[in-house]
Amino acid sequence: MKCSTINFTTLQSLPAHFRSLLRSCARNSSLSTGKKLHAVILTSGLASSSPNTFLLNALHHLYASCGVTSSARHLFYQIPRSHKDVTDWTTLLTSLVQHGTKPSEGFCFFKEMRKEGVVLDDVAMISVFVLCTRVEDLGMGRQAQGCLVKMGLGLGVKVCNAVMNMYVKCGLVEEVRRVFCEMNERNVVSWSTLLEGVVKWEGVENGRVVFDEMPERNEVGWTIMIAGYVGNGFSREGFLLLDEMVLRFRLGLNFVTLSSILSACAQSGDVLMGRWVHVYALKGMGREMHIMVGTALVHMYAKCGPIDMAFKVFKYLPKRNVVAWNAMLGGLAMHGRGKFVLDIFPKMIEEAKPDDLTFMAVLSACSHSGLVDQGYHYFRSLESEYGTTPKIEHYACMVDILGRAGHLEEAVMLIKKMPMCPNEVVLGSLLGSCNAHGKLQLGERILQELIQMDRHNTEYHVLLSNMYVLEGKQDMANSLRQILKSKGIRKVPGVSSIYVGGNIHQFSAGDKSHPLTKEIYHALNNMIQRLRLAGYVPNTTNQVFPGSDGNEGSREEMEEKEQALFLHSEKLAVCFGLISTKPGAPLYIFKNLRICQDCHSAIKIVSKIYNREIIHHLTNGIEIWLGKSKNSQGQKRCHSPRAQRRLFTGAIAQSETYLSKRTCLIDKIKHRVVLIKFCSLQHTVVLE
Repeated sequence: MKCSTINFTTLQSLPAHFRSLLRSCARNSSLSTGKKLHAVILTSGLASSSPNTFLLNALHHLYASCGVTSSARHLFYQIPRSHKDVTDWTTLLTSLVQHGTKPSEGFCFFKEMRKEGVVLDDVAMISVFVLCTRVEDLGMGRQAQGCLVKMGLGLGVKVCNAVMNMYVKCGLVEEVRRVFCEMNERNVVSWSTLLEGVVKWEGVENGRVVFDEMPERNEVGWTIMIAGYVGNGFSREGFLLLDEMVLRFRLGLNFVTLSSILSACAQSGDVLMGRWVHVYALKGMGREMHIMVGTALVHMYAKCGPIDMAFKVFKYLPKRNVVAWNAMLGGLAMHGRGKFVLDIFPKMIEEAKPDDLTFMAVLSACSHSGLVDQGYHYFRSLESEYGTTPKIEHYACMVDILGRAGHLEEAVMLIKKMPMCPNEVVLGSLLGSCNAHGKLQLGERILQELIQMDRHNTEYHVLLSNMYVLEGKQDMANSLRQILKSKGIRKVPGVSSIYVGGNIHQFSAGDKSHPLTKEIYHALNNMIQRLRLAGYVPNTTNQVFPGSDGNEGSREEMEEKEQALFLHSEKLAVCFGLISTKPGAPLYIFKNLRICQDCHSAIKIVSKIYNREIIHHLTNGIEIWLGKSKNSQGQKRCHSPRAQRRLFTGAIAQSETYLSKRTCLIDKIKHRVVLIKFCSLQHTVVLE
């Protein structure tokens, strides 16, 4: 009798033991152990016992916490309605938001919760706002905020922070400020969210006002402000803030901060700041560099020009995931290293599973390098060999490959066979190819489709206007421009920016607003004279003046066209760089639009006669001119291991010299002078 009583008691306590074990697995994300417990529950018959054991609830929480949304949803609907509480509903909603593949699933479940009359708590509402933020669904976000007000949850700190974050991502800074002002209580996250919105949408000046008002700042707030300065070209202010953060407040730069600053450097082209971060990361992390920092370094160097440095960093990363590989492949593609991308792609497959972005990089590499057959091979193998369904971005890359190579009829056929409607990127790429290969009739048809998508995009109209000029149809070009003028549509002005002395200097065509305008124009006249002696002939083909009849015109008209070309923003930026930097120093120039054919030819010659490396970032890629080096005819540079070590050491020395003039943090933190050597076998820091 005693034995049977013990067995019965033990049997009664089993569900409680299993619930405790399942909760432990959920807290530690121990999915494999949880699955074994689930199997025992099924085989022992406990799963079919009374719902009062709440084992289904515990299993549901396990799978939801581990991100297995399909199993969590299945178990959730097996639980009787009477045995579900608000925690069960909220757990599944949170799992769908954090781990679901389709945002619509989370929204549908939220609507089901409201329909079933579930009492929504802070956790559920925060999950909804996180989902709205991710997909930038402002309409659903406003509805959810209305629910907050009705339920009286609208003043909670965490919920208000989530609402503010949603408005930040949607660009509604006034709404962010309104929610912030209505809060009864604010924490450091509230202030940091407001700061992020103001810096992003109103600029660093207004952001600094908020930053100075913050009663408490953590690493996030400092990172937002520093990255804002660097990303907008105010590197001197960024360094001063770094100095205050590290020395006065004794805050370290963790991998998130370093990655954010590097992303800002990539955005603004501040390679010197990026090199300083590289030094700091090597000191703090050594050989075991965090993969986020390593990937950000690869991206920064690739965007700022030194692609060989990007590959060197990538090569010595202790771990490489698909994100790191995508950054490297995309950077190489942007620099026209298509063949090299295809050479290392098999190595990538050994280390990581390629995703959509991987094949966009591969196809882009084929496009920039004219590798039509290879591009077709990878495009056709996407689904059959790699299990990736081609998206519209892949079709856009393939259309660009065919268009650049002059296979416009094949490109048109491919667009017709697409399983989705072509977007602006696809048709815009084809129109650019029509311009390059003189296909006027096809270009006219494409422009009509593009106008239906975005009537205010002037770049397409300018391309077609240039095609009319090349075909000798000046009256058509003038008519097209007159149509734009009558509709009140203005061409986006071209702006070129250049980094000098830690600051960004911007120029537009014919700009005379710079303090050194007199010196710049004097240098421009000198540069044009040297260009002409080197064989430069102004390309006035696409230079259109209102009222022109399209003929060659008088000598005065030709001189007027040439003068207009000389005043293009790129040439002004180059001249400012030539007079403001040391001889032989590289010039980093950014253009918000495509470069014209004349500036392309002129800057290529300038790099040779002035022996300057000129890195030109454009909307459609990056161009590098290498001065008088032996490989100046091409963009590809190869260095021996010894030369690579000298290159890396020299780059760091240049960075430290630059920083020492601006209260270099390395010296102020009382480190010894560091010589960074890029060894051939490993990534090491050597103190000498």
